[in-house]
Amino acid sequence: MLDQLLSDRDVEKIAKRARSTLQKDRVAGIGIPFIRIGRLRYRQSDVRAFLDALPARRSTSDPATAD
Repeated sequence: MLDQLLSDRDVEKIAKRARSTLQKDRVAGIGIPFIRIGRLRYRQSDVRAFLDALPARRSTSDPATAD
């Protein structure tokens, strides 16, 4: 089954990241992987994997650590 393709506006709502941040991440080569099929799109599975990889915290005072 094919992955649903999302626009940057869709990802902005899902990931709670501004479109300008998504654009800066693309230029820097970091952030959520994307593809270009006519227009720029994100695979839903890539967005989910990116969000799942973010560190979970129980408190705002927890240090940011990469596992």
